This record gives sequence, structure tokens and C-alpha cells, in this order.
Amino acid sequence: MTRRSGSRTAGRRTGTSGTRRAGVVMLTRLTGVLVLTALAAGCGIRTTSVPVDAGPAPSRKPCEISGKDVITQARPGVPVRIYLACSSGLASVERAARIQQGKSPDDRVRIAQGLLDELQAQPSADEREAGFSTAVRGPLVISASRDGDPAGALRLSRRPEDLPATALAQIVCTFAESEATDGQVVLGGPGDYPPRVYGCTRATKAQPDAPVPTLGPVSTASPTASATASASPSGP
Repeated sequence: MTRRSGSRTAGRRTGTSGTRRAGVVMLTRLTGVLVLTALAAGCGIRTTSVPVDAGPAPSRKPCEISGKDVITQARPGVPVRIYLACSSGLASVERAARIQQGKSPDDRVRIAQGLLDELQAQPSADEREAGFSTAVRGPLVISASRDGDPAGALRLSRRPEDLPATALAQIVCTFAESEATDGQVVLGGPGDYPPRVYGCTRATKAQPDAPVPTLGPVSTASPTASATASASPSGP
């Protein structure tokens, strides 16, 4: 009888010891969790079970190149301004072109060709990152005016009206603000038809895919000659 009682007592003691050890383990784990939570809070880490979307990484402003003056100075040549396509419109960028400035007809042709070469060149990495592109595709060559053309006229190796609207808008707006013209862009093609006057307006820059406005063919006859011809008496 005594042995049985001792066995039951030992069994109860063994069960009690196991329960106590399990409780100690649970308490230790709970304490560890609390310590880790406190450390995370102390480091500024906010615990959450929901993924946090921080949004896209910050990017540069569209149609704007930071430090464009530095880019211009880094390339040899004359600082020029050209118009490229960006965000469904036209925006100007600064370039450095190897052209010779001047006011003579030959100088104007060289300036126009240098600007046209810049328009045909692919945008730089910084320009592409800012959203710039060009619709002007080569080869395009500028030639001087012909006999009978108005002063300041430029001839393209392709008919202006055959170019994509955006490409023509880029050319017209670039030439209009350069020394290649006097502000009035008179363009012709390789054919014999007279050149036309093209305008760069706010609407042209806002919607370059629309037809570029023209003022019609330029008259080659001087007003004095026309007046004299109209005033001369007719024959008997």
C-alpha cells in the first residue's frame, strides 16, 4: 500500500514539474516577443500586417532638363535653341551646334542646316528621360533661294507639305527664333513652285500634329513694279 501511494505521489510531482517548465518556457517566449516589440518601437519601426505602398520613386519634371546650361557649355559650339516634341506639344531645349553665325545669305543657309542637323539627331539620354523626341527624319538638306525667290527664302530637299506635321512644326518654330530668318520663315521644296510663309504660333506649339499655318505663296514681284505695271496705259 505504501509503495502505491509513493508511486502516485511521484507521478503527481512529475506532472507538476512538467507544467511548471512549460509555463517558464511560455513566459520566456512572451518576454522575448515583448522585448523585440519594444526594440522595434525604439528604432522607429512601425509594426503592421498590411503591406505599405510608398508610391513610385521621384522622377524629373517632364519636358524640362535640369542644368541645361551646363550641358550646353560641356559641348563645343554655338548655343542654339531647337524645338522638340514632348507631352503632345513642342518644347525648346538648349544645344551647342557647330555653326558659323552671320547675316549673309550663305551664313543663313549654314545656320539653318546646323539647326536642321540638330533636329534630325536623336535626343540625348537626359532629353529622352525628360520625355523629348523628334519627328524630323533625315536626310534633309537646306539650299539657298533661287532666282525669283523672295529674300530670306530657304529650300528644303523635300517639299515642306510632304513632311509630318510635327516635323514641319519643329523646323518652322526652330527657324523662327534663330538667325536663319528674320522671324518670317519662308520655305520651299526642290520643285519650281514658289516658297510659302509659315508661322509658328502658340497653337502650333500646343498642337504640332495640326497643319502648320501658312500665309500662302510669297509674291516675288516688288510693290513698285506692280504699281507701275498697273498704272501704265494700255496700247491703242
